Amino acid sequence: MKRISKIARYAKTILPLCCLASCSYLDVVPPETEDIKDMMKNEDATLSFVYSCYNSLQWGYTDPIDYRTYESSTDEFVVPALWNRAGQIASWNQLSSQYKPNWDTKYAWQILYDAIGHCNLFLDLLVKLNPDIAPEKKLRFAAEVKCVKAYYYSRLLERFGPVPIIDTYPDMNMPASGFPGRSHYDYCVDYIVRLLEEAETDLPAVVADDDLGRATSTICKALKARVLLTAASPLWNGSFPYKNWKNTNYETPEYGKELVSNQYSVQKWERALTACEEALTFALGDGKRELLDIAQSENIRMGESVPLPVIPGLDTNTPEGQEFQKRVVLMRYALTAIETVGNKERVWGAGFAQENLDASMPHNLVYANGNWTSMYGGIAPTLNTMESFYTANGVLPDNDKNFPAKDDRLNSAGLSSNSNIIKLNVNREPRYYAWLSFDGDEYSSLITDGNPMFLDMRSSDKQGYNPDKFNRDNSTTGFLSKKFIFPSVRFRSNDGWYDKKQFPFPIIRLSELYLNLAECYAYLAEKEGHADYVEKALSKLNDIRRRAGIRELVKADISGNMTLQKWVESERFIELWGEGHRYRDARRWMTAPDYFKAGVREGLNAIQKKDPSFKEFNQRVKIDQPFQWANRMYLMPIPASEVYANPQLEQSPEY
Repeated sequence: MKRISKIARYAKTILPLCCLASCSYLDVVPPETEDIKDMMKNEDATLSFVYSCYNSLQWGYTDPIDYRTYESSTDEFVVPALWNRAGQIASWNQLSSQYKPNWDTKYAWQILYDAIGHCNLFLDLLVKLNPDIAPEKKLRFAAEVKCVKAYYYSRLLERFGPVPIIDTYPDMNMPASGFPGRSHYDYCVDYIVRLLEEAETDLPAVVADDDLGRATSTICKALKARVLLTAASPLWNGSFPYKNWKNTNYETPEYGKELVSNQYSVQKWERALTACEEALTFALGDGKRELLDIAQSENIRMGESVPLPVIPGLDTNTPEGQEFQKRVVLMRYALTAIETVGNKERVWGAGFAQENLDASMPHNLVYANGNWTSMYGGIAPTLNTMESFYTANGVLPDNDKNFPAKDDRLNSAGLSSNSNIIKLNVNREPRYYAWLSFDGDEYSSLITDGNPMFLDMRSSDKQGYNPDKFNRDNSTTGFLSKKFIFPSVRFRSNDGWYDKKQFPFPIIRLSELYLNLAECYAYLAEKEGHADYVEKALSKLNDIRRRAGIRELVKADISGNMTLQKWVESERFIELWGEGHRYRDARRWMTAPDYFKAGVREGLNAIQKKDPSFKEFNQRVKIDQPFQWANRMYLMPIPASEVYANPQLEQSPEY
């Protein structure tokens, strides 16, 4: 996405001129200066200002996919204890309002309100300075900034629940008592929806290749659907655990001091359903979005001369086996291929942090000078993750009578190609091999001087545990992530060259829109008795499953512990794994106390000794980190300095 880098470049030049004095949302805009006027002296300057409003989409501590952010505090993967990243601190229940953040754990509250203040400054100055540009462009610029501002508010809502609504920059002489406190959650939702509905009327449905990354009406509708689905979910629809949490001083118009409704409303689900139907229909129509298919993926693969991957136990001499290989590559390209090469699955994307790739990839190549590549190999999927992806039969391992029982999965699969591969890693679905990696797996086809690399997770001289060489950088669970690792990645040993291909992370991906709609249908079918919605929910799930290369669901699959809602939850876990959704999904469904509590995250016995035997390595162990769950973890704390500065502001419960 070419324009993303331009947005970032413009942002760096304009931010010092107009950013608020610090990160606090209480700060005010400096007096008008000639520099301020210059920011809208012509169309190019105004457009540069617009680009600068996108800046916080690209910072590691605000995007939901970066392994360093709070969204990584889930059961999807762990990182080494010594890293002490924001997600770990959150998952250990060690956050407090007094916490002193460092560069990668900086409070989202401060960063996001700073970004919102920047957007407010643009919108206010656009009216005040009234630059001499075409009216339709002025409308588009304002709409873009409203869309981005709505996104920043949605991110605040995900982490903090009800938040203050700051719709314009404050007067310099306003006392602290004049600033608002938290608004009622439903009021915040309506405000975000209003911004998006205003914005979408003045935005194009699609943009040209040179403008990829800029806001569209397709993005507005998709974000609106996400926000309303979250608002309809149990946490915010009558089941919030702190029933008496209210403002002390501040009152929201029409809501009083109440912050969260304690009453269930089916209308919230119906409203979400309407928005989700509209978002998907529009994205597939005017938005020209489509799920990446095999034909498109194969064009990309052959253009990059990437061979088909080796899949353990797969018969590649059959058409079915070869299609399976192609599906694996397809699912990798769905995340990494850009639109200009044919991937129209990304609804909205922004710049991706290279360090996220480095943290995923293992040490894979020794350079000519004897040094290893400086990859961290620390993003380690849990054993829970490995057992939550489907088998080749399209069901969970525990529900597949043809898949090895739990006490047999860590034994050798007996493959002649590699006896170290365990039964857990054979006969799984394509996404398993696309996004997860394990001992004996082909991690990538070209990564080592154009040759494939097969993981040796037990060897201290390869990718295995070795605190002498890599004190901080070892896989805690014995597994590794391949998600966001583009298939053509390669290193060159003679000169240290590294193919650092850039691509945008998916803020919103088309798959999410299918799954959002499936969830609405499933809930209304099971909880409200809309029997005709069962087939509709299955249809949307099957659109995702069919593309992934697994069998479609039928009504008979809805039985026992696999309710329709459970199928939705499982499909979301797999399809959206590692993309930041698990953090908010487990909270809004209120399943976090079960999945994130102490003692449930497991891995292999990967970091107890160097060069373990097969039996020593392939043991089920609890991950030795102080994971826990407390209900206060549904929300993050507001920095204490903000609460002290604003007498209207209420702290999150139990902080």
